[in-house]
Amino acid sequence: MAKRLQVILKDPEYREIKRAARSRKMSIAEWVRRAIGQAHRQEPSGGPGKKLAAIRAAAQGDYPTADIDRMLAEIEIGYGSGAHP
Repeated sequence: MAKRLQVILKDPEYREIKRAARSRKMSIAEWVRRAIGQAHRQEPSGGPGKKLAAIRAAAQGDYPTADIDRMLAEIEIGYGSGAHP
């Protein structure tokens, strides 16, 4: 279900948004929807506790490790074998 949102802007703000929308050949409403969507995507998706929990869970894993020179050499060997994922 769609909802209507009313936002009061000062004239200079409105003119700037109108100019930005016109330069992209879109309506003001579409420009605002996209700006809100972009701002929403840039917001952190979880609080610090959620992020720390993810880091702690990842740190519990038993992942293969090696000296960096050895890992790079193995990667190069894999490239030369012609094998593709």
